[in-house]
Amino acid sequence: MATTAMIAVSASIGFAADIAVVGGKNDDAFWNIIKKGIDDARLVVEANGGSVNYLRLQTYDNFAPDVVQLIQTAISQGVDGLVIPNWVPEAEDPAIKLAIEAGITVILMNAGGADKATELGAINYVGSDEYAAGVAGGEYFAKNGQTKILCVNTVPGAANLEARCKGVIDGITTAGGKGEQLPLPATSFGDPTAVAEAIKATLLKDGTIDGLITISAGDADSAAIGVMQASKIESVKLGSFDLNGAGLERIKGGTQLFAIDQQPYLQSLLAVTLLASAIDFGTDLPTRPVLTGPGIVDASNIDAVLAGVSAGAR
Repeated sequence: MATTAMIAVSASIGFAADIAVVGGKNDDAFWNIIKKGIDDARLVVEANGGSVNYLRLQTYDNFAPDVVQLIQTAISQGVDGLVIPNWVPEAEDPAIKLAIEAGITVILMNAGGADKATELGAINYVGSDEYAAGVAGGEYFAKNGQTKILCVNTVPGAANLEARCKGVIDGITTAGGKGEQLPLPATSFGDPTAVAEAIKATLLKDGTIDGLITISAGDADSAAIGVMQASKIESVKLGSFDLNGAGLERIKGGTQLFAIDQQPYLQSLLAVTLLASAIDFGTDLPTRPVLTGPGIVDASNIDAVLAGVSAGAR
């Protein structure tokens, strides 16, 4: 009994990683799945006496400066570890380097990649290869007969999202088709009417577009409305990066062709626990990067994925 008590006390004192995680807005469904992974990982961190603080953007209107401010907040809090998406490298890189110089152990999640992690001095990258995911989407469109694809980007300039659209365009182009990006103002993100209207106008202007993909599941909801308003449901096939319930129901019902899944729950669950373990116990994972995607969700596997959605992890 005494030995058990001593072990418990030792764990609470010696292993206490305080970790900050930077993420997207509260009303962004994708980042709420990330939150479930963080919450589940928090159980492990707190069991060892540590803490996890989720620092979320309030808006996407002033994107890069606000992300940098959150990194600076984490530094000022004196955290031991930082989980950070490298969305805008030119803005974030100096702040991430300052965090590492301050003795904070960093792991990149969701955006950045293994090469960027090595460049900055982060211990790893957990997430999807956004360009490869985009290529997979472009190739999937081609295999299903689409020849001209529009990639709708509501956060232009974000490195991971630019990589998604570039991958889609390269994937369809290599297969003999064409692709282009439709960049929308960042204020359009989360504004269903603005996104739907922009897509409707573009489809009505260019009748050769027969495939459309959005950089988020929420934007796909808006795109579905735009496609319907343009009377293009039969001629324009819809795809999306990431998942939500509405999109999966469209896939099951046949009005959305596919979605590209990067498994955000796994991204945060793995990133936080790997970081805490490295800080607390000196562990080192030789696998770099730790990839959680891409995977194609379509009519062939929709039922299994819907089961994950009901549990809040997909």
